[in-house]
Amino acid sequence: MTENKNGNALPANKSAHGAYTINLVGFSTRLKALYSNWREHKAEFWGSSDVLAVATPPASDDLRYLKSSALNIWLLGYEFPETIMIFMNKQIHFLCSQKKASLLEAVKKSAVEAVGVEVVMHVKARNDDGTEQMDAILLAIRAQSKSDPIVGSVAREAPEGILLETWSEKLKNSNLQLADITNGFSDLFAVKDHDEVTNVKKAAFLAASVMKNFVVPKLEKVIDEEKKVAHTVLMDETEKAILDPTKIKVKLKAENVDICYPPIFQSGGNFDLRPSASSNDEFLYYDSASVIICAVGSRYSSYCSNVARTFLIDSTETQSKAYDVLLRAHEAAIGALNPGNKVSAVYQAALSVIERDAPELVANLTKSAGTGIGLEFRESGLSLNAKNDRVLKPGMVFNVTLGFQNLQAQTKNPKSQNFSLLLADTVIVTEKGHEVATVLSSKSAKDVAYSFNEDEEDEELPKAKSESNGTENLYSKATLRSDNHEISKEELRRQHQAELARQKNEETARRLAGGGSVNGDKRGASKNTSDLIAYKSVNDLPPPRDMMIQIDQKNEAILLPVYGIMVPFHVATVKTVSSQQDTNRSCYIRIIFNVPGTPFNPHDANSLKHQGAIFLKEVSFRSKDPRHISEVVQQIKTLRRNVLARESERAERATLVSQEKLVIGGNKFKPIRLIDLWIRPTFGGRARKLSGTLEAHSNGFRYSTSRPDERVDASDSDSDNSEESDQGYEPSDAEPDSVSEDDESDSASLVESEDDDEEEDSEEESEEDKGKTWEELEREASNADREKGDESDSEEERRRRKMKAFGKSRAGPSSTAPKRAKMRR
Repeated sequence: MTENKNGNALPANKSAHGAYTINLVGFSTRLKALYSNWREHKAEFWGSSDVLAVATPPASDDLRYLKSSALNIWLLGYEFPETIMIFMNKQIHFLCSQKKASLLEAVKKSAVEAVGVEVVMHVKARNDDGTEQMDAILLAIRAQSKSDPIVGSVAREAPEGILLETWSEKLKNSNLQLADITNGFSDLFAVKDHDEVTNVKKAAFLAASVMKNFVVPKLEKVIDEEKKVAHTVLMDETEKAILDPTKIKVKLKAENVDICYPPIFQSGGNFDLRPSASSNDEFLYYDSASVIICAVGSRYSSYCSNVARTFLIDSTETQSKAYDVLLRAHEAAIGALNPGNKVSAVYQAALSVIERDAPELVANLTKSAGTGIGLEFRESGLSLNAKNDRVLKPGMVFNVTLGFQNLQAQTKNPKSQNFSLLLADTVIVTEKGHEVATVLSSKSAKDVAYSFNEDEEDEELPKAKSESNGTENLYSKATLRSDNHEISKEELRRQHQAELARQKNEETARRLAGGGSVNGDKRGASKNTSDLIAYKSVNDLPPPRDMMIQIDQKNEAILLPVYGIMVPFHVATVKTVSSQQDTNRSCYIRIIFNVPGTPFNPHDANSLKHQGAIFLKEVSFRSKDPRHISEVVQQIKTLRRNVLARESERAERATLVSQEKLVIGGNKFKPIRLIDLWIRPTFGGRARKLSGTLEAHSNGFRYSTSRPDERVDASDSDSDNSEESDQGYEPSDAEPDSVSEDDESDSASLVESEDDDEEEDSEEESEEDKGKTWEELEREASNADREKGDESDSEEERRRRKMKAFGKSRAGPSSTAPKRAKMRR
């Protein structure tokens, strides 16, 4: 893994430079931590240095991690290239350009308040090598320190550029003692504060998200489609995903993120588990028993994180066992990262698992379990090896990396024989234990092991099974003839039922489509919205007056202004219309249309027709005239109600059965009449009953009232249909719900008697009444009422006695007297 550049360098142009400010609170806190650690561990980590000299080289596009750059970002928040910082007991000297000095002026007061030191600026000219300013700094070092002060510097960082080379020569020629303070900075950066831990968590979340949401789906797609993709291509695409977090739906600002190293993809037997590894130009190899290693490192605000996963393709038993052991060892190493433990205990925990479960793999284990991570990708002072006796503290962050290298698989394929395994996670030591910051990316065996040969085996199994089943069935048919006979009958019945179901489904589909039933019955046919035409052509449209909603009552249409054109809609296509007024005195009208799935009647065939078309579901218009909107809504509702009522009536009339014309008897034949009868429902839907007369003619009946336009004819053919079923029969108000068996034959007759309690009287007719006519019986009933002369007797009682007298007479043309007095039409 090659090292990366720091991304918090100051801008080159002056205008952008003014947008940067130093966090003075953070500067004061961390300056105190620097002086405290230096004074407390001066001999242990800082080489007994009296002066700390840190020189930051010029900015570079190379990927690198430097202690000097890390100190700039940690203390000041930005990287200050070509800047020399000298820390002494009473002074801090900065040697830099004028632009940087202007920004650093802000820390003078904070430095005095935090640790009581004075900040001195040394500004060099653009083309000056800074020799004069360096001489002034060396004089200050000798003046504030003892006679032979020790100057500490980062020995591993070679000087770059004229300024740093000149400074290095000055130090060598100054006869001052020099010491390496690398360990001091490593210890200073080891424990992270809350802000630093937050940056690490964000970086780890980004790395884990890239692994889960980009790398894994990308590998699966390449393998599934059997594409040839080079490792370097995968590296470039993954790097772009890191630098643009929105691609993987991570809400982090792109200007704050960077890569720790170019993403690593390895496969095909060539593996390198060192941090400096890189992706080669070979194609990704994903044949059987192959291994793919992928590592992703990302940074947020210059703080690093890392995650690495190994993917197994149709793994062998050796590979699966090795991965299971590595996974347990990796978990054991993470479990040992608790405050108070020694760093060496982490590696020892992983080693113990391997020695117990697979001692033959100890020789292939990596020499360390990882390193500390933060502003630097590898904090060398926190290496997780067996010799590091430092104590773990809350706030430390580790890149726990464990792997097996140069393992051999039991396969003849040379690209699969040699394989390696690698796992890495970013782990934070907390007060109560540890936290895995990259837990979002799974490393369990079920999530990283892929098996593609199982699909081919599964495809062969059904074929073999069907062949065996076919043999067994043939054998059964040849031996069990009786069973075969029963099976044939059952099969015939099943086929018949299937045919009936198919015919029924076809008939239902035709009926819903408006075609009626297979028998030609048109009662099931329905009128759909496609049959309703407002205008046959564009020429029939009324000339536009204003671009306003208009109602055409004659053609039953609504004209809506759409993009400067009046577009007509038949009112039957409207489902609902409503209006609403807002606080700004604007009024809105909303029109919702019928679309497939929401027909204006239950049999709208549009639910089956034109399913691929685009339908307009609703429109809304705004107006400043609430009165006009109210009128439009009312007109649409009224017109729609009338049209729907007409169509409903037309559909009901279509269900009526045509009947023969009633033959009215002439003067020679006087029809038999029953008076004071009521029909249900009443004419015109009136609530008040109006009595009428029922007449019996040669081929049917006629019911009429005193009004000439209220008349109902019922032929004998219609009565025959009524006798087939008594569904819809509604008993009279005074009639009991149950009917005797003798009355069942009369239940479908057209009229009902007002009083069924008098049935027995009709069976006990006197001989003297049998020969009387209707007129004589009516006169006798009237005389009986006058003779009784009871004023308290009600009209209802008199009517009942009259009907009783009629009931005792002999029947007319019919063999039995009618017993009901209510029309059933």
